[in-house]
Amino acid sequence: MNDLTQLRVHIADHVATLTMDCPPVNALTRTLNDELTLALDRISELDEVRAVVLTGAGKVFCAGADLKGRAEVIKGPGDLPAHSRRTRECFHAIRECAKPVVVAINGAALGAGLAIVASSDILIAAETATLGLPEVDVGLLGGCRHAMRLFSHSRLRYMSLTGERVDAAELYRLGIVERVVPREALLESALAIASKIASKSPVSTRMGKHTMNVIEDMSLRDGYRYEQDMTAQIAKTADAREAQAAFREKRPPVFTGR
Repeated sequence: MNDLTQLRVHIADHVATLTMDCPPVNALTRTLNDELTLALDRISELDEVRAVVLTGAGKVFCAGADLKGRAEVIKGPGDLPAHSRRTRECFHAIRECAKPVVVAINGAALGAGLAIVASSDILIAAETATLGLPEVDVGLLGGCRHAMRLFSHSRLRYMSLTGERVDAAELYRLGIVERVVPREALLESALAIASKIASKSPVSTRMGKHTMNVIEDMSLRDGYRYEQDMTAQIAKTADAREAQAAFREKRPPVFTGR
């Protein structure tokens, strides 16, 4: 993926590490937006990748929408709807990526940055991380629907209406992030989680993520029925047979993704 300019991609041991690198604060420019979407779509179809780590370079994870570059993107009729659509699809590219995404929040994740975090599968944070919705301070809205997946009714409205941020310790207390670690240990911790996911059957993790996405807004009855149907499909795969054989033979499984 050498054609990317604001996103660094490194693939090793079945894990793709994506680092947003758009100084000084990794604002979600049109370029970064499109490169995230492109990279995640490509990764969805790369058999060599089984899990993803997403993080930011520098001290800020993502400061939100690129307000300074907005005038260059929105110049005439039709530009705003097109820009809004591209932004939505970037978040969906994370959520719908066929491979589980571990987000390593290295600093502030604000507005669109919070939406990126909320679209990921597993969240870990550096001690310096914060989440916030500061749009009220610049006369805008954005990210609240994504934030509803993380925060309670009152906390979300408090954040949105005051612009106040939530720090890493509080995110952990609320059960929003899986763990909080020193900043220098963040990437190592994220890679450890991603590597553990990558050691599992890629069929199971891919179908498991897809199933959880689908059933998220279903009723209990419909959601569990769908999950049962997906379980029946997974059980027919070669990986499932290998997992059961390895369990019986007390040896590590060797998965092929089939």
